[in-house]
Amino acid sequence: MTLRILSPLLVSLLTGAPAAVLAQPAQKPAAQASSTVPGVAALPGQPNLLASGVPTIPPELRKRVLQYLETRAANLMDVSQDGKQVLISTRFADTNQLHVVEQPLGARFQLTFTPEPINTARFHPNDPSTLFFLQDVGGGEFFQVYRLDRRNGRSELLTDGKSRHEVLSLSDDGQWLAYGGTGRNGKDTDVYVAPTDNPKQARRVTEAEGTWYPGGFSRDGSRLLVTQFRAADDADLHVVDVKTGERRQLTPKEGKGSINGAVLTPDGKSVYVVTDRYSDFAELYKLELDKAPYTAAPPSLTKSIRWNVESLALSQDGKTLAVSTNQDGYSRLYLLDTKRGTLSPVEVPRGVIANLAFPRGRSDVLAYAISTSKSPADVYLLDVRTKKSTRWTRSEVGGLDTDTFVEPELVRYKSTDNVEVPAFLYLPRERKGKVPVVIIFHGGPEGQSRPYLSTFAQYLAVEMGMAVLVPNVRGSDGYGKSYRAMDDGVKREQSLADIGATLDFIASRPELEASRVGVYGGSYGGYMVLATTAFFPERIRAAVDVVGISSLPTFLQNTQAYRRDLRRAEYGDERDPEVRKVQERISPLNAVDRIKAALFVQQGANDPRVPQSEAEQIVKAVRARGADAWYMLALDEGHGFGKKANRDSITVATFLFLEKHLGEPSGSSR
Repeated sequence: MTLRILSPLLVSLLTGAPAAVLAQPAQKPAAQASSTVPGVAALPGQPNLLASGVPTIPPELRKRVLQYLETRAANLMDVSQDGKQVLISTRFADTNQLHVVEQPLGARFQLTFTPEPINTARFHPNDPSTLFFLQDVGGGEFFQVYRLDRRNGRSELLTDGKSRHEVLSLSDDGQWLAYGGTGRNGKDTDVYVAPTDNPKQARRVTEAEGTWYPGGFSRDGSRLLVTQFRAADDADLHVVDVKTGERRQLTPKEGKGSINGAVLTPDGKSVYVVTDRYSDFAELYKLELDKAPYTAAPPSLTKSIRWNVESLALSQDGKTLAVSTNQDGYSRLYLLDTKRGTLSPVEVPRGVIANLAFPRGRSDVLAYAISTSKSPADVYLLDVRTKKSTRWTRSEVGGLDTDTFVEPELVRYKSTDNVEVPAFLYLPRERKGKVPVVIIFHGGPEGQSRPYLSTFAQYLAVEMGMAVLVPNVRGSDGYGKSYRAMDDGVKREQSLADIGATLDFIASRPELEASRVGVYGGSYGGYMVLATTAFFPERIRAAVDVVGISSLPTFLQNTQAYRRDLRRAEYGDERDPEVRKVQERISPLNAVDRIKAALFVQQGANDPRVPQSEAEQIVKAVRARGADAWYMLALDEGHGFGKKANRDSITVATFLFLEKHLGEPSGSSR
């Protein structure tokens, strides 16, 4: 199992809320010394959270929201070799920390106690008393690799303290640790391999332009799978000799496609790979290494399922391959008999699977984490023989009665160019007349809104009596690569028609009040929020932009160097005059004179993806027209809000803003 880093935005979605003494990370985020927005001041008791134009939060509102802010989740990090210990990341104080669980519904024994969250960690394969994990400072995403010794509760910094590192992979024999890092030049991500008994002696096994990530090792640790990532739809799979560094490409040099997962067979002669290279969907294939790269498409092992394969895990004996698929946003779990090639469905809660992992020393149990629309992510262990799951964690939801939560309705509606937009609609159960609506746009752009627990959406529906519409507009993942590519480059201009289609859908529903619509979104979702206000100004009352893009050209110019080319592959190259014309035309900053909706902008000062300048230039431009805009800036956060105190204050302020501008539905007693 190879772990990628969870962003604060994704972690907050998975948790449902927008004993170690650790050496502190050596690097410091390059935050701006101060805000350029006039009137910014720290909130009482929160010196790292600044606000401008935001009124005092009524104590009764904070009290009303409190339980919804106390939700936690159990994010699966790893499972020990014998399957008797599960490593999770969960929050009991301010941030997600590492915990271990040793029996079903057993105590969550906390291992780390740091001010910064930890959302990526692995057991040493041969010694569960040793852990490796990634951690950054202030949300800056310059993650460092650490080793934690549970015997003395101490951690050790293994990397340079300043470069960005991501993805952790360990060989089954426990000899090697691999990760990605930008240490060579600060821009390109190379793959590093280090002996676990001397992990500071890391060496590069790739040294090339672009972004390279480690995958899984062969069972004997002699070879390592490596993914060369250019874009969501353009990646290649390679195998590298760990000792010599010799690299061979396994995917064809012609054409392109995604790499969504890969694992070597126990004999090292073949690799299971998930890719959309040969289909509109990401399917599972088996490639024989001595025949790769293939000149023709190999047979698909999941051709009967016309949806994306989202994750996979191979048992120790190689006889069972666990596969989860994303079917209209909901996960389905299957077990593939690798000898017969047959797929058997497994009954799991109706929700979203976040991870799959077989213990390295066992083939009879599979660990997985799953969240539903009414419950946060929790860990289960599946008996492969009986296909029965045992729950290992039960995460709290602030003492709330989750039976009162709303199950979303999956809807679809027409847009331009024969596009059909899928969306999840949360309707309050108690309605008297038409109700206001909050649209929530996901980030990415190649992300996907899925039906995991969102206490943000539940509070709006249950407590405020508002409907919540969560669309997956063209460009979203999960519906085939053709749909995902519909907003690439200059096609983004056409994709904005899906905003109008979303508003038309609201107007078509008799229970929804089309004159009281708000919009909320983070990252690219923040861009969609601003685009809605700028290009559909008469149809929106309130807008909440979280770490969002206000100008595509300035975003591309100012995002961190290590990700600039990756984003140009999605948005187009702003250095091309014709592309830039389109980007300027669809940038909300250039249409600020059209914005009529009330605006609330939220930002992390250390954001390496969407810099602080994107937030502040739209706030100042709106205010220059004499309009009001609320603004909150967290000095110790990045691309989202990973610290509970910050997230709580920002969330409560958001509810105050939406309540003020959308009002309560007529006849409500709330």
